[in-house]
Amino acid sequence: MPGKHAAFLLLLLLVSNLSRTDFAEAAVFDTSKDSWAVLGGYGQSIPGWGRTSQRVETIDLALRYNHLIFDNLGSGWYRGFHSILLELPIHVVVSPDVSSMIGMNFLACYTFTANQDIRPYLFGGGGPVYSFADVPGMGSELNGNYQFGMGLSYRINPAHDFLFEMRYHHISNGGSEEPNDPLNSVKALFGITF
Repeated sequence: MPGKHAAFLLLLLLVSNLSRTDFAEAAVFDTSKDSWAVLGGYGQSIPGWGRTSQRVETIDLALRYNHLIFDNLGSGWYRGFHSILLELPIHVVVSPDVSSMIGMNFLACYTFTANQDIRPYLFGGGGPVYSFADVPGMGSELNGNYQFGMGLSYRINPAHDFLFEMRYHHISNGGSEEPNDPLNSVKALFGITF
């Protein structure tokens, strides 16, 4: 598992070093290019992946705010922009218990803009998660999560994009309580920007 984390950090370092920030337009306080999105989808933890022992299935709904930080990074195929995503997800647990989990995610995102109609993006980050669900092995109601994934943004019209993304999602209490069986999940989400 540490090798996967190191590979992910190396990928982020490589992407950031390939991006030329000397010509980037900083937009830290400019909200004119910001957007909102609503995403929905399905997620499932996979027993045997890491220390995950329970199969937990969720229906997911998230409100997302996308704040542009740097525009016009890079050139050629890796031209794009860096943004921060703030998500407020609700995970409705449908198995093994019917309940919910709520959270807040802070995600760094890089969107490739060489093609203006179909734009792939990479993201990663995390935040707190509160679980109302009675999942065996989760020793705490207050947990943390980290996640990373990739997606595609398809331009419908100048005001709206259709989003599709896949993400790895990890939830655990970080060893603050016992037991601490993590949930390592895969999620597929669809959404629309406005």
